[in-house]
This record gives sequence, structure tokens and C-alpha cells, in this order.
Amino acid sequence: MDTALLLEYGWVLIVLIGLEGILAADNALVMSIMVKHLPEDKRRKALFYGLAGAFVFRFGSLFIISYLADVWYVQALGAAYLLYISINHIVKQYFVKKKVHMEKAAKKEENFWITVLKVELADIAFAVDAILAAVALALTLPATGLPKIGGMDGGQFLVILTGGIIGLVIMRFAASYFVKLLARRPGLETAAFLIVGWVGIKLAIYTLAHPEIGVIAEGFPKSTGWKVIFWGVLILIAVLGWFLSKDKGELTDKEKKQLEVG
Repeated sequence: MDTALLLEYGWVLIVLIGLEGILAADNALVMSIMVKHLPEDKRRKALFYGLAGAFVFRFGSLFIISYLADVWYVQALGAAYLLYISINHIVKQYFVKKKVHMEKAAKKEENFWITVLKVELADIAFAVDAILAAVALALTLPATGLPKIGGMDGGQFLVILTGGIIGLVIMRFAASYFVKLLARRPGLETAAFLIVGWVGIKLAIYTLAHPEIGVIAEGFPKSTGWKVIFWGVLILIAVLGWFLSKDKGELTDKEKKQLEVG
């Protein structure tokens, strides 16, 4: 490849790493919320299974890129699941009677494998979102002439692969951090679920813009206007969540030991 092409690929790779890092952090945040009610030993196991599932689904999706990008109901299922877990949390948190909510929460410790299943389903939804975002960026790059992989130019595929690997590394360390952060700032949990719902809306927009659905113009999800709206709202939720949540202060040595997941 010539210098101009290398620079173009390098710039897109940097942007993709940032994007994958944000999506990986969202995925890690959801995992940490879903497992935090479990006892220490089970929480470690559930988080391990969640991280393993995230790796498998991210890499698996790389080799079925064209399928994920073209089949609208895969996107729709991901959107529906993320919206469900977001709305379900908000309703339970603010609209279900506190006594009933606490009774249900007390029973959760028995449902280890149900928790793992929920984490894996969230991983699938985030994998779909991440791969769609990566494809949207990579397809703007000129072809390199390298052999095609997964229906894409080899150079474009390698950019997505590199960004995905770095995103997964970020997820590994972010998961541990978020478990501890949520213990210090419990109020961030609501903001986290609002972000999950917003990502679900993003996937729903992709679905509605699919040529087979045609409710929204096909180019809308890739438009600058929508990207500004999406990232602006996401950042606003995160900032407001941070400033509106109360900091419990430094964790005790006992709490730190209980929250150790890495």
C-alpha cells in the first residue's frame, strides 16, 4: 500500500479503537451490573463466563460480517434485548413497590446460571452493535486488493480485527474497574441502564433503516446528524449520571477484597 493509503487506514484504525473501546466499556459496565448481586465466588465465575462469551461473540461476528450487516432481524433482536433490560431495570427501580423489589433481589443469589445467560445475551447484543459500527467505518476505506475475508476486502477486515482485539483488552480491565466504581457510586447504575437503552435505540434505528424495512432512510444511521445526536446524548447521560450520583467514599479493605474480580 502507498503512504496515502496507509495514513488513511491508520486514521480509521485510531477512530475505530476509540469507538470499540467505548462499546467495550459499555459491555463491561452491563456485565458488572448484572453480576454484582452474586456472592464473591459466584460473581468471579459469572464475570469470567461473561468475558469469555464477549470474546467468542466478537470474534465469531468478525467471520459473519456480511450476514450480520444484511439480516435485519439480527439487529432487531439485539435492539429488543437491550431495550428490555434497560426498561425492566428502570421500572423495577422506580415503579415497583420497594418491598416486592427487595424480596425478588433476595432470591437472585440462587439464579447463578440465569445471571450468566443474561450476561451472554447482552454480549451478543453488544457484539452486533460493535460489528455494525466497525463495518460502517471500514467500508469507507478504499480496497487494498488483499484477499477477501468474510465478504470484505482483506485490508478492511484487518482494521476491524485489530480494533476489535484492542476493544476486548479494554473490556477485560474495564469490567473489574466498573464493579468497584458501582460499589462506590450506586447511583451510576441507573445512568448505565439508560446508556444500554440508548444503544438499543441505536440498533433499532439500524433496523428501521434496513432496505427490507424502509421506515427510515437507509443512509440516516450513517449521517453526521444522527452520529452527533447519538454521541451527544450518550455523553450527556454519562456526565449527568456521574454528577448526580453520590460518592460513598473510599472502600474499606473488606469491601475491596469482596469486589476483587481480576
